[in-house]
Amino acid sequence: MPQKFSYGRIFLLGFGFFGVSIIWGVYNAFVPIFLADKFHLTPIVIGFFMTLDNIAALFIQPPVGAWSDRLRTPIGRRMPFILVGAPIGALAFGIIPIAAALPLFVACTSTLLLSMAMWRTPVIALMPDITPSQYRSQANGIVNFMGGIGGIFSFLGGSALYRLNPAFPFWMGSGFVIVAALLVFIFIKEPQQHGEIIQQPGMFSSLKEVMADKDKSALRLLLAIFSWFLGYNAIETFFTLYAKNYLGFNEADGSRLLGHLSLIFVLFALVSGVIGSRLGRRVTISIGIILMASILMGVFLTPAAILTTVLGKAPVLGTIPVISLFLMAAGSAWSLININSLPMVVDMTTSARLGTYTGLYYLFSTLAAIAGPNLNGILIQITGNNYNSIMLVAPIFMAVALWLMLGVKRGEPNSAQ
Repeated sequence: MPQKFSYGRIFLLGFGFFGVSIIWGVYNAFVPIFLADKFHLTPIVIGFFMTLDNIAALFIQPPVGAWSDRLRTPIGRRMPFILVGAPIGALAFGIIPIAAALPLFVACTSTLLLSMAMWRTPVIALMPDITPSQYRSQANGIVNFMGGIGGIFSFLGGSALYRLNPAFPFWMGSGFVIVAALLVFIFIKEPQQHGEIIQQPGMFSSLKEVMADKDKSALRLLLAIFSWFLGYNAIETFFTLYAKNYLGFNEADGSRLLGHLSLIFVLFALVSGVIGSRLGRRVTISIGIILMASILMGVFLTPAAILTTVLGKAPVLGTIPVISLFLMAAGSAWSLININSLPMVVDMTTSARLGTYTGLYYLFSTLAAIAGPNLNGILIQITGNNYNSIMLVAPIFMAVALWLMLGVKRGEPNSAQ
């Protein structure tokens, strides 16, 4: 049974997601630059390379989630994965920027991807483990708030550090992920799992159950998750190259602009959880989808000369061009979607299978993260390296997600849990 809800405990748990977000923020912002400038790879190859983390996650995260449901150790069923995966990932991440040869670069990124895939699902599954159903949107808002702060560190702090030395953002990420994992281990106590381990259906058996269920709510929700993540991840992967090649900014400024999106995501994360609990998760997500599609279509249609027009400067944010306004609005819309989606998924199952359904959530979001960069890499290349074309993909898939959400009937808070 979940423990009594505690805001303080959820904030501490958020440090785990904080570490994950720093790693992926720096990775997505600067690894494409290394691949293009240091190793001279084409957009299609870069797009494929940037999906390798998701390919690793596809095969590791869902089974690990189901495995962690069944595991029993003196320190809990999720903690062993965190204590093994986080240090290995931190070490590999720190070597990436100083790897001068492509084989060493690939070896380091591969080690990072495998280790991160090992501990991401267990650390996220801790949220529903220690949170009653009716508070999961708010709790996910707090966790993503902390993850968003990690995104700010990775984009804004990483941008400043990159100017000093391209390796500094990676070393910052390695340090923070070690600290974050230690804080989670020290301060978060997992619920005790008493008695005999009951054999639960595995991840793929659960997926078959979802597909065979006459009520297609779970299947439609998972397909909607695939659709909106496909659009969002495709843009995030190529944004620094879009900023450099289409808007004419440098790499550091491209990272800083992504930081503007992350900042608003952070500020809106807690609000999105409350909105989800008041309006309902399905309605809140649908509003976010409509806003996100409209904003990104606006970016696609607005000329680069207007997008790069400087409106002023602000503390922390630095120079604010017009595109920053679009990105900030996108951050709030993405918050409405992202904060409420995982709680919907885990509230379609029992507490004994939270890790398994968290794994299903990551299965579909990971499939999208594999398809998105590859689709956009091909699109960029066939349009003559027109990076603005990436802004056309997301609204199309957001529209598909909205249609799917119209048929979702379950996933709202369950007061019985």
